[in-house]
Amino acid sequence: MKTGWLCLLLALFGGGWAQAEPAERLEVEVLAVLPKAADAFTQGLLWHRGQLYESTGRYGRSELRQLDPDSGEVLRRIGLARHLFGEGLALVGDRLIQLTWREGQALVWRRDDFAPAGHFSYEGEGWGLCHDGEALWMSDGSASLQRRDAGDFTLLERLAVTLDGEPQYRLNELACAGEHVYANVWHDHHILRIHKASGRVDAVIDASALLPLSERPADREAVLNGIAWDPGQDVFYLTGKLWPRLFKVRFVQSAAD
Repeated sequence: MKTGWLCLLLALFGGGWAQAEPAERLEVEVLAVLPKAADAFTQGLLWHRGQLYESTGRYGRSELRQLDPDSGEVLRRIGLARHLFGEGLALVGDRLIQLTWREGQALVWRRDDFAPAGHFSYEGEGWGLCHDGEALWMSDGSASLQRRDAGDFTLLERLAVTLDGEPQYRLNELACAGEHVYANVWHDHHILRIHKASGRVDAVIDASALLPLSERPADREAVLNGIAWDPGQDVFYLTGKLWPRLFKVRFVQSAAD
């Protein structure tokens, strides 16, 4: 009798788990192809009031930049100390918060003039960062996202991220948009749409169409990286490391579906 009930429960519930709805498949619709400085090893990208802000990486070359998205002109820039490798970037109020890769420091800058405004410390590596209006979301290359206090950078929780029921590793640059966090995947041409409440990847966006348009150099690190959401137009800006092109896009249903 117990065995029978067990089989019934597995059929009712276990089968439902096994048949969980697969992630939606999307692709990019290119709205505009824009110029961008080709020397930028893009690690973080964000949109604010008609301007793009960018964090660039590599030791001795890392910078914080303000960009005109239409012309690609660098309107303002400041270099990081040579021992710091710039990573993800987020805006909280009038402060820009810029991660560093292995140095355990989140640098704080005043948005208006790029004046230093302190720093936060954290353990482990820093990869991507975004702000959803309440908390910060941070990646470190693992299969989890960290939710942090936007005021003092305190770690609030870790959210496991899964795709089709399996851990999704190599989460990189992030953009917060509504109830989702969008994530680049390191050395991959797909972008993931992650539901913040569950950690489930509910959409996989194929951005491979950008690669032949990117004019990227023959460098194995010149990969897709950099995603910013413009909530006013509900569009995204995408680029890559050392790419001389910036793409204004929408995410649409895949033609393959």
